[in-house]
Amino acid sequence: MLFSSLPDRVRLTEVGPRDGLQNEKIVVDTRAKIAFLTDLVDAGLQHIEATAFVNPRWIPPLADHAEVARATQQEPLAGRARFSVLTPNVKGYEGARAAGIDEVAIFLAASESHNQKNVNASTTEALARYAEVTDRARADGVSVRGYVSCVMGCPYEGVVPIQSVIDVAVRLMEMGCSEISLGDTIGVGNPRQTVNLIRAIKGSVDINRIALHLHDTRGTALANIAVALEEGIRSFDSAAGGLGGCPYAPGASGNVATEDLVYMLDGMGVASGVDLHKLVRASLRMEQVLGRQVPSKVVAALRGTVDDTAFSS
Repeated sequence: MLFSSLPDRVRLTEVGPRDGLQNEKIVVDTRAKIAFLTDLVDAGLQHIEATAFVNPRWIPPLADHAEVARATQQEPLAGRARFSVLTPNVKGYEGARAAGIDEVAIFLAASESHNQKNVNASTTEALARYAEVTDRARADGVSVRGYVSCVMGCPYEGVVPIQSVIDVAVRLMEMGCSEISLGDTIGVGNPRQTVNLIRAIKGSVDINRIALHLHDTRGTALANIAVALEEGIRSFDSAAGGLGGCPYAPGASGNVATEDLVYMLDGMGVASGVDLHKLVRASLRMEQVLGRQVPSKVVAALRGTVDDTAFSS
């Protein structure tokens, strides 16, 4: 029977502050980013990717990564959620550690071409670079999350073989990643493709250590998540408001909106621990900062019914 295997609860990783804001045309003020993080925690989100320790020349909107990371270790955020940051190399890892962060993430595409564009290295070279990060993290007792992007398609190569996804995911697990987040970076996946991928990869990677990171470019993200729940996936990435997009994936729109995902989960009787109205408020307040409406359909439906008092300066 359809949806006979739904879990009681899922884990959500909120990526809006990093994956969402990295692609914005404006640079969001550091204080507004910290207020955004605070609103997300207030809404009940317990795992948040706060920023990325990348060269500001490549991603200017995240140039304040050190300040944002330090803020997660101070009031009013300290101890209220798990905060992680993206670290593309040892230098980024060292910066994250200096800011007090004890969970980092590394990222690699299942597509050779996307790796060349995104991390300026071949897959083999990137893996060697990340081995340095994971070695340091293991010695420091720091948790590492691994992202595999372009798992359902690449903007440069088109179809990506499932075996390529499995190979990269297994290598990241062998390097010590605690969880592997499979990303449909350009939002081309469909439910049948999602099921085929999950069934293939769970023979090589413990399904309890697999997450999905879906972009909603073609409106199929929620459908893909629904079938993934039936296949045993219990961890999902999403972005408040549906913010986001990859600078190195032309045409890719935002991540699946956390509000839309929480609304669907609530209706299906699957707990996420998130207060939907408080989350909508967070996105409405961020709209005022960005000067535009966010893509989330649930935010649009509830706009005007939720207090959206602007962030204080």
